Amino acid sequence: QVQLVESGGGLVQPGGSLGLSCAASGRIFSIYAMGWYRQAPGKQRELVATITSGDMTNYADSVKGRFTISRDNAKNTVYLGMRSLKPEDTAVYYCYANRRGVDYWGQGTQVTVSS
Repeated sequence: QVQLVESGGGLVQPGGSLGLSCAASGRIFSIYAMGWYRQAPGKQRELVATITSGDMTNYADSVKGRFTISRDNAKNTVYLGMRSLKPEDTAVYYCYANRRGVDYWGQGTQVTVSS
């Protein structure tokens, strides 16, 4: 099993910046990809960004150029830097990890972009 604990999130004004982090514990050996998904009220969960153990990244078109994902393998932690935030970025953000074909999820952290 892999446990994921998120931190960060909160309320930010449009145009502002925010950072999320997610620490993995448990059977972290052979974690391939980590990343972030989000779910807004009434919408399906969607990909935000992922990063592999080889540092290959993938971003949703809606966040390209504004969000940056990074990974510290020594700390088993993945980060998401978010800038130029928009109201439509408001959602619960979930940390994600894939290990040997199994997906693991964090409990989610709320990001609200509002004036």
